[in-house]
Amino acid sequence: MGYTIAEKILLTHIDKPKSIKPADFIEVKVDLVLGNDITAPLAIEEFRRAGFKKIFDIKRIVLVADHFVPAKDMKSANQAKVLLDFAKEYRIKNYFGPGIGIEHALLPEEGLIFPGDLIVGADSHTCTYGALGAFSFGVGSTDLARAFVDGRCWLKVPSTFKFIYRGKISNLITAKDIILFTIGKIGVDGALGKVMEFCGPIIKGLSMDERFTLCNMAIEAGALTGIIEPDEISFDYIKQFKTKDLKLLNELRSDSDAYYEKIYEYDLSGLQPQVACPHSPANIKSVDKLKDIKIDQVFIGSCTNGRIHDLRIAARILKNRKIKKGLRLIVIPATRKVYLEALKEGLLDIFIKAGGIISPPTCGACLGGHMGVLAEGEVCLSTTNRNFIGRMGDPKSFVYLSSPLVAAASAITGRITHPQEFLK
Repeated sequence: MGYTIAEKILLTHIDKPKSIKPADFIEVKVDLVLGNDITAPLAIEEFRRAGFKKIFDIKRIVLVADHFVPAKDMKSANQAKVLLDFAKEYRIKNYFGPGIGIEHALLPEEGLIFPGDLIVGADSHTCTYGALGAFSFGVGSTDLARAFVDGRCWLKVPSTFKFIYRGKISNLITAKDIILFTIGKIGVDGALGKVMEFCGPIIKGLSMDERFTLCNMAIEAGALTGIIEPDEISFDYIKQFKTKDLKLLNELRSDSDAYYEKIYEYDLSGLQPQVACPHSPANIKSVDKLKDIKIDQVFIGSCTNGRIHDLRIAARILKNRKIKKGLRLIVIPATRKVYLEALKEGLLDIFIKAGGIISPPTCGACLGGHMGVLAEGEVCLSTTNRNFIGRMGDPKSFVYLSSPLVAAASAITGRITHPQEFLK
């Protein structure tokens, strides 16, 4: 019996390579350990309480201040300070302060992720890096503290679900629509604790930005991680950062006789843009079924849809148009690099002239932290990844999830709108 790509990566990260199978408990060596200004302070507290004085590698710990920054209050300011002080004390090379970027968009952009790597992060959306053929997953702050010390982590070998996508899709369908469609089919616990391996002709045609979006939301189906076999598109992306011999990655693919617990095949021909309705990423309807839903706010950004591709497609719709009077449009580029590129291309100019508000890179509104918190009864259409009760503010607010195309079109009309009203 062969191995899946996920199992192959795990095999290369244990001390004595041997055969492994789903449900085995293994201890793995990790290539990168990630924490942010919410989760890392808890890990640092545990690290200090246990009496540890050393970290395993100053180059392989990454700390990113991105959730509640720029600081909205004294508590968030102190959280960010804990992160900075720890980075200074242990001379951690990869510390990224406020405004530099949202972690899951930032790390690939900085050349810190490579196919075949194993990454743990104290954030559930660490699964994003599977887009580059890495095995990456979220852990708790205690596991993060342990990884700080010796660069290791225990896990139960997950089985893999294979998702194959075929068909001809329109230019109005994005990776966000594909993953929302999938979550709608299998549910928020449909891949609980599993690996979601995405493949098929449609996946092969996705850009890196789109692949990051797809894998980012694997956790919303309950998965441990999502993963895509590296190919020429991912190789072209990493060539700008790494000099490793890409020929060595030829075997970084699932074997033809690999075991899959389940295989799903979808023909996406004729798929309409998808929207997740309150209060679950699995409560999916096509956009044409929601045309009577009025909205108070549109948010374009986050680690799911704040990359340059996302801003470009939103700007295509908003160019030379105005948002609905009384509606708030908030646009947050995911990283400083994305912000500068959007500025260079005139995208920020388009958003501002349309009536939008631009923020420096921050998670902010996504988790109801700041820069877009909802009041009681307000309705937001967001390009983020979660729409649970109270996710973006008041427990009596309502969050719908969509692609940047649907979000931009809806900002103009003030109701959930098919982008075909503005693009053919």
